[in-house]
Amino acid sequence: MEISCRLQESRIERYQMLTEYLMEDDRYWLNNDIWDITDPVFEKNAMIPEYRVGIERIGFDFIDNPVIKNEVKYYVLYSVKNRHITLSFVLNEYQYAIRMLMEYLNLHIKGLASLNGVRIEKGIWRLFLINKDFTVNEKGEISNVTYRYVSNTLCKFITDYYDVREEMEKDVWHAERIAGSRIPASGANCQGMTLDFSTISSYYHSTLKRYFRTIVTKKSWSHCKQMMTYLKYFFDVFYRNGYSDGFVERLTREDVEKYIFWFNGEHEYQNATYRSKFVSYIRTFLEYIQMAQYEKAPGKEVYFLIYQDDIPRREMNKDEVRKVRFIPEPVLKQLDSSLCELDRSKYIPFYILLRETGWRGTDILNLRYDNCLETVWNGKEGRNNYYLCGEITKTGISCLKIPIHDDTALMVKKLVAKAEEESTEKNNPKKYLFNTYDGRHKGRPFTKNVFVSSVQRLIRDKDIRDTDGSMYHFRTHSLRHTRAREYVEQGLGISIIQQILGHQSLQMTIHYATVAENTLYEKWKETEKLDLFRINTMRQDTDTTLESHSNNAVRYEYVRKSLEAVKVPFGVCFKPAKVSCRQQLQHCLECASFCSTKENIYEYEAEIIRVKAQIEISCTCGRKEWEEKNQQYLQALESILTKIKSEGIVHKNGSTREDV
Repeated sequence: MEISCRLQESRIERYQMLTEYLMEDDRYWLNNDIWDITDPVFEKNAMIPEYRVGIERIGFDFIDNPVIKNEVKYYVLYSVKNRHITLSFVLNEYQYAIRMLMEYLNLHIKGLASLNGVRIEKGIWRLFLINKDFTVNEKGEISNVTYRYVSNTLCKFITDYYDVREEMEKDVWHAERIAGSRIPASGANCQGMTLDFSTISSYYHSTLKRYFRTIVTKKSWSHCKQMMTYLKYFFDVFYRNGYSDGFVERLTREDVEKYIFWFNGEHEYQNATYRSKFVSYIRTFLEYIQMAQYEKAPGKEVYFLIYQDDIPRREMNKDEVRKVRFIPEPVLKQLDSSLCELDRSKYIPFYILLRETGWRGTDILNLRYDNCLETVWNGKEGRNNYYLCGEITKTGISCLKIPIHDDTALMVKKLVAKAEEESTEKNNPKKYLFNTYDGRHKGRPFTKNVFVSSVQRLIRDKDIRDTDGSMYHFRTHSLRHTRAREYVEQGLGISIIQQILGHQSLQMTIHYATVAENTLYEKWKETEKLDLFRINTMRQDTDTTLESHSNNAVRYEYVRKSLEAVKVPFGVCFKPAKVSCRQQLQHCLECASFCSTKENIYEYEAEIIRVKAQIEISCTCGRKEWEEKNQQYLQALESILTKIKSEGIVHKNGSTREDV
């Protein structure tokens, strides 16, 4: 009761603030139900539309309830002043969408006193518009985006305005309002940057909120959003099939088997990686709330409910490598050469940094002008080298520094100087290098989507086509994959590439650090220069005949496909690798009757040179078994040679024989 009274008091206070906002400009916005854009008050507030649409008035006179009327006025005025929407948009179409929404609310919610807490049922709203002769697209949605937009924004905006609770006490969490949430620099304005608990049964609200409090600052926002999506499905599918509140506490193996049957039926055509999350994410959630002893955790141990075999086997890495999207070389050359013709010049430096570094688009957008460029003294070259510095949010690297070329550094310097000149605490408080200085996205970088759209327009204008002849479909992340491959082709070590790209593990780097087919062929051709064996293409029979380029090498008449043959003095040993033999390489060296003196030093030295050559060839061919056996043989030879030089003779049973 106390909480309810406190909320009511805060709503009254917030409504008073709303009316005070409308009282500005001599109460023009509050007193007038028709706003005329020719009135000087619009010019005074810099609200002249970008272009005239033939309509000069915004009407609110169709709203009877004075509270709702003021709420709608506040939303329109606040959104236009802060450039969330344009005045032209309101004049041309949006005010008519609001009129239609008010008609819908009057029909379906009798005696409505405020827009606070109002939720628009998408299905009913869609049917209402269809009855008003609105058309639908191929997805079954209302074709007019404005009328879809108004149902999602107006009531939510007012509800959020009145709700002054802490963000995590609300039923809808906004990513940008949670301190420590891991979101991309430009991501907070994108769709999907909220966690909505209102569509889940109120019985489990507190359980889910408590769980998400533990992960919202540890995991990326996209991971939290995915987790919420699968949890919503989990709860929804059980309630749809007749289960009631408390089913999680009473969960049995049979219930889990039914759940697996349901989602496999509904998503049978999705890939295994997608379907695996319907089980793995649920198991993660249930295991945690059980270990943390949540009140509404399952009564049975989770490992008795969900088995490892229940999770669809995800695609193997070897299959995923085939899906890595490299930009075809002809396409890449056309994009690079046409870069200056992008319709928005501010995207050119962004593209250059993507190509130069191989970083993710979100990490480039997250660069800050006050610390993104550093110089490091290079004693060998006797000069300062430039390094790009940034935070890699996905892998949690707070400051990654990688070298960049001088011309790229000069470009970044100019960007930094421009950002320093245009930035203030209001329009760029976080000091972004690629900042938006006004409008709805003020104080944040542009989104990757608008950059991709610009590149796609360039591709259409230049008629840039893929290898199959279709118009090339550009993806920002493809530049990262392509740059990784270029690093490999240019000879960079895999661990260095890992550091440049900001990967947590080498496995991820290896995932797409492959080489192009032409480069693979060129590297393969170089192996012909080695003093190895080659196949005799002039053979007449079915046996494989190998020839050596060198006269000193042994001619093999037959070598098995397993390449188990080992070169030994006076011939070749074809013993299978699995069969042990102490005499294969060491022969008499370990025999008690064997004797060597200083007269044999020359033979030992010559044999040591030959064995070292064999070891070098073994390493080049990648034959580990050859290398290991020859290393053992070499150690035995060097040990005996050392002993001969110091003692003059090696003969294990020499003294014994003399005694006899």
